[in-house]
Amino acid sequence: MANLVTIDNKQHRQVKIDASKAELHGKNLHLIPVVMSEFINLAVQYPIVITKNGDTGQFVFAAMLGFEEQENLFWNNEQWQGLYLPLQIRRQPFFVANPEEGSEQAQNGDYIVCLDQDSPTISAEGSLALFDAQGADTEYFQQAKSMLVALLSGEAQNQKLLELLEKMDLIQPMTLEITFANQTSNTLNGFYTIDQDKLSALSDAQLVALHKAEVLQPIYTLITSVGQIHALIALKNAKLSV
Repeated sequence: MANLVTIDNKQHRQVKIDASKAELHGKNLHLIPVVMSEFINLAVQYPIVITKNGDTGQFVFAAMLGFEEQENLFWNNEQWQGLYLPLQIRRQPFFVANPEEGSEQAQNGDYIVCLDQDSPTISAEGSLALFDAQGADTEYFQQAKSMLVALLSGEAQNQKLLELLEKMDLIQPMTLEITFANQTSNTLNGFYTIDQDKLSALSDAQLVALHKAEVLQPIYTLITSVGQIHALIALKNAKLSV
């Protein structure tokens, strides 16, 4: 669990970040939450699946990196080998938190930006500062905040899309049993995708509604990305053969 503290331009002026170590946060993840705006970049290499939040039971989108807990098939030689690093990893070591109730920030609808003190990105050898000598945000920290904003707005967009998919009954369980090169088998459970038959059978009015909501492209991108499971199987087989 992240060890979060609120960022302060006095207390954290000397903090240095090594952004190249952000990928270490994904080293042992087989699923990473993703947002709709990055679907196109993700689909080039990762299967995008729908799964359920273990705490809330709500549907969420995730990039699939492996077939077992703590298995990231894109992690090799202590480096991330994927073409695209998901936002949830790139934003490390920064998080957002809700301000205290009744505070000025809460009244303005603002969030608090926090730092994970246990992140490996915080390093004396790091070259990226959060603040300049006058205590103003550096360009790097401004970019980090932009990623947090993208995640916050992306989560809202995700929710909108998922609500439409549920309303139109377009979510179906994925049923796939895989036999790897060493003859071990794995049945995918707890994953969902788009029901293409029901999508094709939507009325003109329903398709127009999806078009107006600007979610048709993400839907088709998600469908296409599922084919990357075959590439993921190839990565698994390659590791098993070593």
